[in-house]
Amino acid sequence: MSAYRSWAYRPAQRQAAVRPTWREASLPSSQPILPFGNGRSYGDSCLNSAGVLIDSRSLDHVIEFNRETGRIRCESGLLLDALHRITLPAGWFVPVTPGTSYVTLGGALANDVHGKNHHRDGCFGNHVCAFELCRSDGSRIVCSPSSNELLFSATIGGLGLTGFVSWVEIQLLSVESSTMDVNTSVFYGLEEFMALSAQSHDSHQYSVAWLDCVSSGKNFGRGIFIQANHSSQHVPVAERPASSGLPVPVDFPGWALNSVTVKAFNELYFHKHRLMSLGDSIQDFRSYFYPLDSLQHWNRIYGSGGFYQYQFVVPTVNTEALTEILNRIVDSGQGSFLAVLKQFGAVRSPGLMSFPMEGPCLALDFPNKGRKTLQLMDELDAIVTAAHGCVYPAKDNRMSAAAFKQYFPQVDEFVHHIDPAFSSDFWRRVSD
Repeated sequence: MSAYRSWAYRPAQRQAAVRPTWREASLPSSQPILPFGNGRSYGDSCLNSAGVLIDSRSLDHVIEFNRETGRIRCESGLLLDALHRITLPAGWFVPVTPGTSYVTLGGALANDVHGKNHHRDGCFGNHVCAFELCRSDGSRIVCSPSSNELLFSATIGGLGLTGFVSWVEIQLLSVESSTMDVNTSVFYGLEEFMALSAQSHDSHQYSVAWLDCVSSGKNFGRGIFIQANHSSQHVPVAERPASSGLPVPVDFPGWALNSVTVKAFNELYFHKHRLMSLGDSIQDFRSYFYPLDSLQHWNRIYGSGGFYQYQFVVPTVNTEALTEILNRIVDSGQGSFLAVLKQFGAVRSPGLMSFPMEGPCLALDFPNKGRKTLQLMDELDAIVTAAHGCVYPAKDNRMSAAAFKQYFPQVDEFVHHIDPAFSSDFWRRVSD
């Protein structure tokens, strides 16, 4: 029995796991099974305490890489961090990346991850050319937009429930260097954020904002807006070596993150950028895309009790819900240590269960303070639901079956594609 946990650092689940070293290995079948990538999902969609995990991290090889076209086929356990070290010297970059490079390709597909360029390039699934799906009946099915299309759609964003993906083939993005042209500005209020997002849509491939969700009055809704493009020339910058960074060696005590320290962090973060970082700069790609990767085991800051991440999107026509949610957080005194705000675009994913819709998306981290934290998120659920928005399953460990059904009405179609031997803690909770 091995200890597995999600990134939100909830108590580890000791459970059975197998770790195949070759992608042709057969799947266990005596208990419910579930693929496991690198455990960077924040909730329980990556856990299977009632069965067996298929730990894919030994399946981390490149199978085929066409350096002329940028099409690459890799085993599903390969991390984006390792992928970059192979592809960037050849002038290619992953087309969509989440906020950490320590996710596997299989995990990126199963959660149909999005990044800072959703407004232009959609989700990870928009750039998947094909993959091999291993089912519990022993079949191995190659899925693509033109072959086994229904399974292709159900597997992208399908949370690992349709089978085990042994390899993934994607189309990479051509780049000229590993550096980024970055522009940083401040905004005061959500209307200014929306205006900046609209202005940057055509001029910048990537945009993201840090949002102060603690301050009220004249500082309500202030933040830092960061937009970027891939640099056309390589300019030497202070590059951070792969897999480096300052470690957090132990769990912080539970009282370390409280209303006072979170407010102090928000003040410091805002004024540091306002005074030192505004305007144009050139950054190494890791510094722009993966700032938290420089702090190893940063989840330990929240203590052994862990934390909850709450990530949601509301339609563009209902953006007043974002203001209501921010007001509710400020009033609760439970401000998020980190709050990331992005604007999703209209690009549709091929994934049947994909999370994004056109509109603002906010990701919040709440230290686990027990019942009062859960009550706050229940209140946020009510606002998101009334606005016809959606909460991201990859970040969730408390969503109800009723809420899941409302967020994803297409689930009735999805269940027909689930492999009967595959399940997860998340799925058992929301399918009751």
